[in-house]
Amino acid sequence: VQLQASGGGLVQAGGSLRLSCAASGRSFNLYAMAWFRQAPGKEREFVASISRSGTSTFYADSVKGRFTISRDNAKRVVYLQMNNLKPEDTAVYYCAADHIIMTAIPSQEGSAYDYWGQGTQVTVSS
Repeated sequence: VQLQASGGGLVQAGGSLRLSCAASGRSFNLYAMAWFRQAPGKEREFVASISRSGTSTFYADSVKGRFTISRDNAKRVVYLQMNNLKPEDTAVYYCAADHIIMTAIPSQEGSAYDYWGQGTQVTVSS
């Protein structure tokens, strides 16, 4: 599967952005999906993940209550709605896909993910 992330940009603190990740190929619903981010000089970190069906979601503590991950399996798209953005959210955001069984919990480890998008830059000004 190929992933194409979009929706990044420059926003003031307190603002909102919605990232999208479009998947090509069939069987999108066989993959758990996740968003990771990497700020300059820092390691990549987990942001959010969503199960194959979309019924289970998981978040890093730093974004819980502000970000929402969702997916539309018919359109083969996963979203990350980001509200109340903070300067520390500035990073390149990557979407990723992990082929798992239906009952598996999506991993928070980047090494578990088989496919990655190219990244989209999010910059939050203070």
